[in-house]
Amino acid sequence: MSIDFEPDALREKYQSERDKRVRADANEQYVEMKGQFAHYLDDPYRAVQERPALHDEVEVAIIGGGFGGLLVGARLREAGIEDLRLIEKGGDFGGTWYWNRYPGAACDVESYVYLPLLEEVGYVPRKKYAPAPEILEHSRNIARHFRLYDNACLSTEVTDLTWDDTERRWVISTNRGDRMRARFVVMANGPLHRPKLPGIPGVETFAGHSFHTSRWDYDYTGGDSTGGLDGLRDKVVGIIGTGATAVQCVPHLGAAAKELYVFQRTPSSIDVRDDRPTDPAWEAQLQPGWQKRRMDNFNNLVSGIPESEDLVHDGWTDIIGNLLIRLRQGEGGDMSPEGIGRVMELADFDKMEQIRARVDQIVQDPVMAEALKPWYRQFCKRPCFHDDYLPTFNRPNVTLVDTDGRGVERITEHSVWANGVEYPVDCLIYATGFEVGTDYARRAGYEVHGRDGVTLTEKWADGVSTFHGFHSRGFPNCFIVSIVQSGFSVNFPHMLDEQAKHLGYLLGRAAVDGLTLIEAEQEAEDAWVQTIVEMAQFNVKFLEACTPGYYNNEGRPAERSVRNGSYGGGSPGFIRLLEQWRAEGSLAGLETD
Repeated sequence: MSIDFEPDALREKYQSERDKRVRADANEQYVEMKGQFAHYLDDPYRAVQERPALHDEVEVAIIGGGFGGLLVGARLREAGIEDLRLIEKGGDFGGTWYWNRYPGAACDVESYVYLPLLEEVGYVPRKKYAPAPEILEHSRNIARHFRLYDNACLSTEVTDLTWDDTERRWVISTNRGDRMRARFVVMANGPLHRPKLPGIPGVETFAGHSFHTSRWDYDYTGGDSTGGLDGLRDKVVGIIGTGATAVQCVPHLGAAAKELYVFQRTPSSIDVRDDRPTDPAWEAQLQPGWQKRRMDNFNNLVSGIPESEDLVHDGWTDIIGNLLIRLRQGEGGDMSPEGIGRVMELADFDKMEQIRARVDQIVQDPVMAEALKPWYRQFCKRPCFHDDYLPTFNRPNVTLVDTDGRGVERITEHSVWANGVEYPVDCLIYATGFEVGTDYARRAGYEVHGRDGVTLTEKWADGVSTFHGFHSRGFPNCFIVSIVQSGFSVNFPHMLDEQAKHLGYLLGRAAVDGLTLIEAEQEAEDAWVQTIVEMAQFNVKFLEACTPGYYNNEGRPAERSVRNGSYGGGSPGFIRLLEQWRAEGSLAGLETD
């Protein structure tokens, strides 16, 4: 393999950049949005409609109205289940696409594979990367098509979930005074729905205007998700965070604000996006089953499984395709785990050298360009694809405040301090992401009390314990939809749909067989946890070398995340495992009654 870089020098550089960012407080560096920060969670998009408290009962309650809840609801409808209710804290369906309406918001996985149930609802996205309003409307179309608005509870947040062992029912309490009962509960809360703030000293003292990107304040900024933020023309704006959200909204802030400060701890990897309208000729030739074929093709390619053709051909498949080419050209044909690891590392180095060279090609100021270069492996953080983010730093009104991995020092009444310098701002925007590595109750916003009053947080204190990621013993008739101990794919809705199909099968069987209780056997749960742990070792080693972020538990991947990771056999392998389990038909690993 021919290379024009020095691997040892890159390894040393990556390590030094990682080390300067590791913090002793890890996930505790973030502030939970409660108490004096609770207003950051308010819904700015829809007023709460008054309704009587509910004290009724349904067969199936689904918590969460994003893609996970919508897909479960759709697949349960297909399984013939009519008595169901979706409970969603937002004022409408859409989940992350209900909340994230910041300017420039759009999917970064091709919309033809990302938006679920396209054929079922008869829709083809208008662009390769659908913008947020189109995705939100598609979510509503799914809900209408599968009659999920019927009996739904919107603007309703679950506050407690408790198992009644005598009645074999879950009691669901909400912030609307509800105490509903359900035979089965599906928790489809989603991994990125509860925003967090950085625990910067003085964050509570800022007296200017501030908001989180998932609660964008268009009354203040003007404009809409397409830009035009004319309310900022006389404002000095600061934004903290440079992840995927900031990459999409910073170009609009830079175009509108009198002055923009972008506070950066770690730069994102920015590759070419190349968005374009849907080709009418391509759309006209689509045949039934086209989306599943395209989704499977994409999922295989990004999972390292060769395909004769790349149907999607985007930045994601290019990254993996580059690795596959290098593997086929491997040094001496060494296909041992160590040999494959060496070739993959070299291919990764090569790709990231291209990413860093792109910064030099676009950003005119050499000091700023150097600060915008990512020094880590490609999948240490979520790769970003954008054609306007880097050029924004050529604007005279935009300043990158690179903190060299240290982060912002403190916040005062009217300023942000970084590198010993004060930056007065009128408006402070937090692009600081969502609760990921914290305890379940904190991430979900409610606690789950199972048999004998044991909470899910207590049971999972030393790591998650499930069977197939769906079932946790002691919490019967409760089904979990997440990436933890389950499958994970770059195209997250694809995996959500596979999980929804699985739950459609399970609850369809329950209806046909008259089952009133479904619970994991202890032996099956223990064996599955062991499978997850054994498969996670290579991944943990990789993540330990990564710069801190939510992918690696803020630099501490070995703490609980060995058990809290996804199925290590890849998403195609997990899908096959579920299909074979269903085909066998005995509900192996589950106790039923």
